[in-house]
Amino acid sequence: MANKAYWIFQMNVSDPEGYKAYQEAAGPLVAKYGGHFIVRGGRSAVVEGSVPGRTVILEFKDYETALACWNCPEYAHAKSLRTPYAAGCVVIVEGYDGSQHH
Repeated sequence: MANKAYWIFQMNVSDPEGYKAYQEAAGPLVAKYGGHFIVRGGRSAVVEGSVPGRTVILEFKDYETALACWNCPEYAHAKSLRTPYAAGCVVIVEGYDGSQHH
């Protein structure tokens, strides 16, 4: 069984009104690929280092699906709606489902 995968966004949103067009375009697309939000900018405390203001984490069924969604032409369009209003970093990472013992 494949491990789940995650998009992890850490962004500063400079214009929440402008950012809404991205949210409206990206939401249905992420759902089309089976992705769903597990963190969406809720309360947080930076306890070490520095992080841009907003953290969002989306979960996908596997790494290949997460990459396929990110690389599809529809998401490229959605991303173009986000970049004028938000900057930061995005990581796509495969989850871990192995032993928790060291």
